[in-house]
Formats: sequence, structure tokens, C-alpha cells
Amino acid sequence: MKAQALAAETPVKGQLVQSLSRALNILSILGAAGGPMSLTAVAEAAGLSPSTTHRLLTTLQEERYVRFDQGKRGWSVGLQAYMTGINFLRTRSLVDVARPRLRRLMEDSGEVVNLAVEDNGEAIYLHRVAGPRAVQTTVPVAERTLLHCSAVGKALLAGMAETRIQTILSQRGMRQFTRTTVSSLPALKQELTLVRTRGYAIDQEERVSGLRCVAAPIYDETTAVVGAVSLSGTTRRIEDTRVRDLGEMVKRTAAAITAEFGGRLPM
Repeated sequence: MKAQALAAETPVKGQLVQSLSRALNILSILGAAGGPMSLTAVAEAAGLSPSTTHRLLTTLQEERYVRFDQGKRGWSVGLQAYMTGINFLRTRSLVDVARPRLRRLMEDSGEVVNLAVEDNGEAIYLHRVAGPRAVQTTVPVAERTLLHCSAVGKALLAGMAETRIQTILSQRGMRQFTRTTVSSLPALKQELTLVRTRGYAIDQEERVSGLRCVAAPIYDETTAVVGAVSLSGTTRRIEDTRVRDLGEMVKRTAAAITAEFGGRLPM
């Protein structure tokens, strides 16, 4: 009888996992809120009863993941959740986060996939993945390239403030590499507006003749652009009919990397 009573009181594994999932969901709800939330509001957002919600909140409160504001009579994220987030920001690596997604994009597209960041007004390639079917380009890993003439560059520029764009272009210029290079400020601004609207940039043989690229930006937790993922190939492989589909693929990959990096897409 004693063993039966103990078994009845001991939560089964499924119940523990469910409680953990619910607690984490509540933490996410509070993290996304603009201020303290009442018990009723948290319960409604989580789809739980007030009693269950209160039990989970008090458990999280004991571990300092949430706190109760007596003055505002509401629950909000606690110090321990903040410290956990800070530790994540200290240790995260864009290359490590992006690497599996870049490989998947390469496998799905069959093209060369790149990860780049802005450095001193240029784009620098941090990582590249190329499968056996992809045609290797003449751009080696870690080469820097100007921003106005590349898909990754335009994806990075599209997330910058106007003053920053002006500073970069005045320092670096807008050299014309091929007959299709965008070499005027009004034309570039028009392209950047299009990048922001559709979510990805296109390089139409603007840096290297016969090479076409599409790229999309990666964002951090403040919605600032921290990098860009691109897909590149010859114009014979990346035909006009494929550009839109590949652009959407790159856009989805960049969004997934953003989420795993702890970032947020701009509204």
C-alpha cells in the first residue's frame, strides 16, 4: 500500500515534461510583454487555468526567473532569466549558429552558400559551403568585397541608417566593375528600398560577369543587421526563372538563423 501511495504522489515523466513546457511558454509570454501582466492575462495567453498558472509562476519566482511587482500587481521576467540571456549573448557565435542552416541551403539549392558580415565598410566572407554540383567561384573565403556591388553588401546596407550608408559610400566609393554594376546613389537607394520590401537582395553580375547572387540579412535582438547569407552561382545555373524561388529560400534561411541567434525580424 505504501508503494502504491508513493507511486500515486510521484509525477510521471510526461507530467514533468508538460510542466516544463508550460513554464517555458509562460516565460516566453512574459518576455514578449511590454510590461507586468496580471495572473488572469498570463493564464489566458498560456491557455491554462489560473491555479495552474499561479503554481508555475511561483515555482519560476523561487528560481528568480520571474518576479511579482507589488505596486503594479503584475508578473514580469526576473533577474535569472536576464542573466541566462546575457550568458547566451556572450557565448553565441554567428558562424556556429549558421553553419547547419547554410549546409541545408546548399543541399536544397545545389549552389554555393556564403555567410558574410560588414567590417569597416566592406563585406567579409566568414564561411562558405559548396556541394559537388556547385560551380566554384573565383571569390575565395575571407575575401572582402564592396557593399554596393554585391548581394550580401546590399543586404547589409539595407539594414543600416542613412547616415551610415552615406559614410560608407563616401569612403569606399561606388566603383563600376561590370556593365551592370549599380554605380549611382539614387539607383542604389532604389534597390535598397526593394530589398527591404521583398526581404532579399540580388546581384545581377555586378561584381563578376557571369555570376549571380541572392542574399538576405540576419538580425540580432535589437533588429540590427549583423550579417547576411547568400547563394551564388553562374547565370547558366541561376536563371531568371529561379531567382525568386532562390531568394525566398535564402530569406527563410536567414530568418531561421536570426531566430536561433536570438534575433528578431523587423516589423
